[in-house]
Amino acid sequence: MLPYAIIGAGPMGLCTARRLSQYQLPWIGFELNSGVGGLWDIDNPHSTMYSSAHLISSKTMTEFRDFPMDDSVPPYPSHRQMKLYFQAYAEHFNVSSGFNFNTRVIKVERDGDHWQIDTECNGRQHRHAVAGVLLASGTLHAPKHLDLPGHFSGEQWHSADYRDPALFDNKRVLIIGCGNSGCDIAVDAVHRARSVDLSVRRGYYFLPKFVAGRPIDTLGGKVRLPNRLKQWIDGGIIRALIGKPSDYGLPDPDYRLYESHPVVNSQFLHHIGHGDIQPRADLRSVDGHTVTFSDGTQADYDLILQATGYRLSYPYIDARELNWQGAAPDLFLNVFNPDNPNLFVMGMIEAAGLGWQGRDEQAHLVALYLHQRARDTASARQFEREIRAHPNSDCRGGMNYLGVDRMAYYVHKATYLKTLKKHQRRLQRDLETPLRSIVHTAEEVA
Repeated sequence: MLPYAIIGAGPMGLCTARRLSQYQLPWIGFELNSGVGGLWDIDNPHSTMYSSAHLISSKTMTEFRDFPMDDSVPPYPSHRQMKLYFQAYAEHFNVSSGFNFNTRVIKVERDGDHWQIDTECNGRQHRHAVAGVLLASGTLHAPKHLDLPGHFSGEQWHSADYRDPALFDNKRVLIIGCGNSGCDIAVDAVHRARSVDLSVRRGYYFLPKFVAGRPIDTLGGKVRLPNRLKQWIDGGIIRALIGKPSDYGLPDPDYRLYESHPVVNSQFLHHIGHGDIQPRADLRSVDGHTVTFSDGTQADYDLILQATGYRLSYPYIDARELNWQGAAPDLFLNVFNPDNPNLFVMGMIEAAGLGWQGRDEQAHLVALYLHQRARDTASARQFEREIRAHPNSDCRGGMNYLGVDRMAYYVHKATYLKTLKKHQRRLQRDLETPLRSIVHTAEEVA
């Protein structure tokens, strides 16, 4: 039996490998870096980490349920602690040995019912025949660059290339973009730059990391509220705690809470309130070192850093194979391709609070399906019919997410997990070996 190929040894690739192993499915992995961890390894030349980066969700809402982080790890771990965590995960589940490291995937293409993968390692190229391909190379590594309206004479950077705040020493800095990375980097720059301005074109919701001494994402949740009621209650609590963005000179969002990714940062608004960060409007024009904003104000800068996010990129495969529509592939449950039953996009998903456990549930469903499909069970055939009949699965839970690129693959956590569990239960009905026994065996082997 040909193996399945896993592209990427970041957290999504690792849990995918673990789940394939759990169901005794052969696999081979390819990783560009020299070890596991993906972008969380700042020493990986393809990482987009910066020295001060921490999780924006708490460890208890992010960790794998069956591999919790150590008690010594703080509520919001640093990238260094996350790298160690994923290395420990790979060792615990014995998956590192299945990956070919320092290996670039050059091309993935169909060959009848199977696939061919061309790779390059140490200057030598190799071709691999595989039964199917699971793309786990991540969603946050291809930066989106803004075309400046004019010519800028100073330094230009993207947050993907930023590592250390020494970059800002004694410079007049403009950061474009008010997402989580932009706000983190603005706080870094405050302590080194001559001045820090931040240009924002739309409104954001800002959440503190802690409330009453606890991570904000661990509060509530015991009783599931209707979406609109939760948005109204949580929005009211946030306004009571920190006020409205317009109180700080920032635009107020014209959408409800959770309809776009909120900014989780306890220091950004503090520094605006102290005059350390100056909010600016959208850019109108650039001439030399002078930037003119849409409200008519002007300022001079030595450095512009774009925190303008990332775009999905799978450069080694023809986009048509992925059923690409607009900003993202259009797939059943963001994973399954109705036209390519042996091609899976792993981890192309965002949701508030989903964490790595939610992504592991996704990997579990894929592995379970492949196991059942190999046995030609009735449950696998039924699942295949659903993939073909409903390629545009909607797991948004009635949420009206913003029409921006990053939200193209956003889902509602509870709705998505409920759907995954439903399909898992159906596929488990005709398992030869009870699921609990399979999991126990896999953990004993690890």
